Amino acid sequence: MLGEGKIYRRRDLHAKLGGQQQSGISTPSQYPVIMIFSGESGKNYGYQDGWQENDVYFYTGEGQEGDMKFTKGNKAIRDHLLNGKDIWLFKNHKPGLVKFVSKMICTGYHYRTAPDRNGHNREAIVFELIRKKK
Repeated sequence: MLGEGKIYRRRDLHAKLGGQQQSGISTPSQYPVIMIFSGESGKNYGYQDGWQENDVYFYTGEGQEGDMKFTKGNKAIRDHLLNGKDIWLFKNHKPGLVKFVSKMICTGYHYRTAPDRNGHNREAIVFELIRKKK
């Protein structure tokens, strides 16, 4: 079981569970989890993840060009309760290492204007996540 605040090698998580290794949203097909990875480097591309005053974590969806859509990882996060999957939030710690924050629940989402990787404004999906009660 994962421990809050514990450091893991991202490579080891993928070796055990599978899922996309380069994406911020990883959806292992053999396990009922969605791993999401948040870090400072995303700010260069319009991603502004982080805790809000009301203990809600804003997590920017995936998609590097154009408006974000509810496909792949974005759809998985939105529909995780319907599909019986847990969301595990990790923060990048050091190269190759991630810190487990908590199991999360998606309570909703909103859109905001943000630049894509080409600097063009687009509609970005921002998920509203809360800690899952134990």
